[in-house]
Amino acid sequence: MSVLAERIALMVRLGQYFSSNDENWQYVKDNAERMNGWFTQPFIELAVQNITTQFLEEDKLKAWLAQYPELPDESSGTRTVGLVMAGNIPLVGFHDFLCCYLSGNNVKVKLSSKDTVLWEYIFKILSSWDEDFAKTVTVSDMLKDCDAYIATGSNNSARYFEQYFKRFPHIIRRNRTSVAVLDGTETVSELEALADDVCLYYGLGCRNVTKIFVPENYDFETLIPVFNKYKDHTNHNKYMNNYDFQLAIFLLNKVQYMTNGSVLLVPGEGPFAAISVLHYEVYKDKAALLKNLVSNDDLQCITTKQEDAMKFSGKAIQGFGDNQQPALADYADGVDTMEFLTSL
Repeated sequence: MSVLAERIALMVRLGQYFSSNDENWQYVKDNAERMNGWFTQPFIELAVQNITTQFLEEDKLKAWLAQYPELPDESSGTRTVGLVMAGNIPLVGFHDFLCCYLSGNNVKVKLSSKDTVLWEYIFKILSSWDEDFAKTVTVSDMLKDCDAYIATGSNNSARYFEQYFKRFPHIIRRNRTSVAVLDGTETVSELEALADDVCLYYGLGCRNVTKIFVPENYDFETLIPVFNKYKDHTNHNKYMNNYDFQLAIFLLNKVQYMTNGSVLLVPGEGPFAAISVLHYEVYKDKAALLKNLVSNDDLQCITTKQEDAMKFSGKAIQGFGDNQQPALADYADGVDTMEFLTSL
C-alpha cells in the first residue's frame, strides 16, 4: 500500500472514530468546553459531524484527490509545511491540516490557545494508530525551518505573518465574513436556514452571515421570528454579555434597531458586525449587487436563493443554510490549498 493510500485510510478511520461513542472522546469534547466557553457541546458535535461527513468519507476523499494527478504516492520526506491554526470555532483548521497531511508533506503545527484540547487528543490517537504519524505531524510553538507556511489569523496578525514568511511560499488568511442577499420571496424554511448561517457557532466563523441586503420596503416581520430558533443563545453568558453591551451602545447613540431578544438587527454599511449583531442594507438592483459583492475581498461566502447559487471568480455564492458545510473543494478565500502544496 502506498503512503498516500495509508494516509487516506488513517483519515477514514478517524472519521469512523469521530462517529463512535468512545468514552475518552466524549470526555475530551466535554473538557474542550470547559477550557473554552464558546465551544459548547452542540457546536463541537456539529463541527465534528461536518468534518466527518464532508471531509473523511473514503469516496469523497478519493474523488477530491483524483483532481491532483501530481500528488505523490509516497511521502517526499523533505518538505515541511508550517501551519498556524485559528481557534474561533472548533477544529476550524481541519481542512488545512488534511491538505498538508495528504499532500505528502511533513507538518509542523502551531495550535491556537483557544483550541488545544481537541487537537492534542486527535494527534495523540492518530499517533497511537500509526507510529509514523508522530514523525510526520508535530506540534510546536515556533515554526522555524519550514519550507512553506499556511497561516490564519486576524488582519493585524496577518501583517506579521506576511513579514515573517515573505521569503517562503505561503498562504496568509485574514479576517473575512459572509453576507446574504434577500429579495422578499424567501420561504420560511429558507429564512430558517439563513438563521443557521447567522447564528451557528455564535456567529464567530468567517462563514457566518454578519450582514444581509434587502430590497426596498422589505417586511422584517417575517424575518425576525426565525432567529427564535437560536433563542437558547440567551442562556450563554459570553454571548449575552456581548448582546447587552451592543444594545447599550445602540440605546446611548439612539441607533435604530430590531431584535427578538438574542439578535440585534441594525442598519450598517460594513459587512463585519459584532457578536450578536446583524447588519442590514437596502439595495435596488440584485444582479448589480451580486456582481459588486463577488469582487469584495472581505467576503468568504455570499448566500442567496438557490437559483442564484453559483461559483465564479473564486467567490462562493450558495443557497441558504450551506455556509457551515463546506465540501473538500470549497477552499477558504478561494485559494486552492492542495494545488499550492503540490506545486511546492
